[in-house]
Amino acid sequence: MTTGFSRLRREDLLKTACEVIAEQGFGHTRTLDIARAAGVSQALLFYHFETKERLFAQAFGYAARVHLEALADVERSSGTPLERLRSLLRLCSPAIPTEGWRLWIDAWSEAMRSTELEEISRRIDARGRTLMRMIIEAGVASGDFDCDDPDSATWRLFALIDGLAVQTHTHPKVLSRRRVNVLIRTAAAKELGVDAENL
Repeated sequence: MTTGFSRLRREDLLKTACEVIAEQGFGHTRTLDIARAAGVSQALLFYHFETKERLFAQAFGYAARVHLEALADVERSSGTPLERLRSLLRLCSPAIPTEGWRLWIDAWSEAMRSTELEEISRRIDARGRTLMRMIIEAGVASGDFDCDDPDSATWRLFALIDGLAVQTHTHPKVLSRRRVNVLIRTAAAKELGVDAENL
């Protein structure tokens, strides 16, 4: 049976693993790097996670849980559809500096070869799209948005966000974060028939 201390230790190790992987990438991160960053032995890492692959998959799963909790906060919000959409776009936008995007982008690449990472990344993507579609549908129902096809609008907006995330982290000097923010807000405004200044 796992004790409360052990659960806490595992969470700390997974958080540290995410930070190291985001900095160095899946392909360049060794268990030794994570152990050193966490101030523990490699033996302790393998005690908790058994293999490097399992550690990496669980680290990504931990990052996924953190993101899903943030999405749930947006979903539970009592704000208007416009306010909730603004919160969701801010949460997902690559215009806001975050090492999380480096982790997601690297994980997407690894997901082509790992069924466990593919399942986790697909679940996160689906949850984000479901939430955005629900917000858009609520906005259409309330008269705040004008959108004939919320599902297609959601796919286009997330495709733009993901594409811009790859560009800004792969080629950071090509687009300013301000420009990225403007592109996302302008696209969302056109999809939903609102003023971009309100997003």
